[in-house]
Amino acid sequence: MSAVAGAFRRAAAERRAALVGYLPAGFPSVPGAIEAAIAMAGAGADIVEVGLPYSDPLMDGPVIQEATTRALAGGTRVADVLRTVEAVAGAGVPTLVMTYWNPVEHYGVAAFARDLAAAGGSGLITPDLTPEEAGPWLEAAASRRLDPVFLVAPSSSAERIKLITSACGGFVYAASLMGTTGARETVGSQAAGLVRRVRECTSLPVAVGLGVRDRLQAAEVAGFADGVIVGSAFVSRLLGAPDGPSGVAAVRDLAASLAAGVREPARA
Repeated sequence: MSAVAGAFRRAAAERRAALVGYLPAGFPSVPGAIEAAIAMAGAGADIVEVGLPYSDPLMDGPVIQEATTRALAGGTRVADVLRTVEAVAGAGVPTLVMTYWNPVEHYGVAAFARDLAAAGGSGLITPDLTPEEAGPWLEAAASRRLDPVFLVAPSSSAERIKLITSACGGFVYAASLMGTTGARETVGSQAAGLVRRVRECTSLPVAVGLGVRDRLQAAEVAGFADGVIVGSAFVSRLLGAPDGPSGVAAVRDLAASLAAGVREPARA
C-alpha cells in the first residue's frame, strides 16, 4: 500500500474524510514554504501537495498564480521543489507534487520519477496530462512506486471517467467545477454527483478540489467525498500575512479548522 492510500485508509477508519492541503514551493521563499507546509501537516493535513511553479498555469486562479509568479521571480527551480518534498515527507506526511507536464518532460520523465522517489515523494498530480499521453509517466511511476493522480471533471463522460480512473493511483482528483482554482462562496453543485459517478468506476478514494475555503465547506464536502483538497485558501493566508511567522501561523490555524471540518459529518 502506498503512503497516500494508507492516509486515506486511516481517515476512513476514523469515519472521516482525509484533508489534502496544497502550497507552492518557493513562496514566500523555499524555507518559508517548507515551514508552512510542515505546519499545515502538523495541524491536521493528512496529505500535502507541493506545487511546482510554472510560467503558464492554465488551471491556476489569480491567488495561486500570484504566489507562483513570486516563487519563479525568486529563482525557484525543480531542485527546490524536490528539496521541499524531501523536507515535508521527512516530517512524516505523504507528499505529492502538483505540476503541469511540461516541466517534467523538460527535466526527463524517468529522471523526475527517480529524483521524486529519492526525495521521499509519493506521487504526482498532473492536471494537463491525459491518460492517452501518459504512457512514459505511468511506466516511470510504476518503476518507482509513485502514485499517478489524474483529474476528472463534471463534464467527463462515463467512458472518460473509466479511462482516467484506470490510470490513477492513490486517489482520484475530482474537480468540483469547470474553471480555475480559487476559494468560492459555495462548493460546485455538481461535485456530489461527480463523486458518485467516479465511484461507479473505481474503488480508489475520491477527493474533491477547487473551491473549498473554510470549515463549513470542508464539512460539506466530507459528507460525500473521501478527501477534501484545499489550496487557494492556504495560499491566501500566506499572501495576506505581514511576515513569514504570521503566514505560517495563519496556515496552521486554517489547517486546524479544516481538519475539524472533515471530522464533523457522520459518515456511513
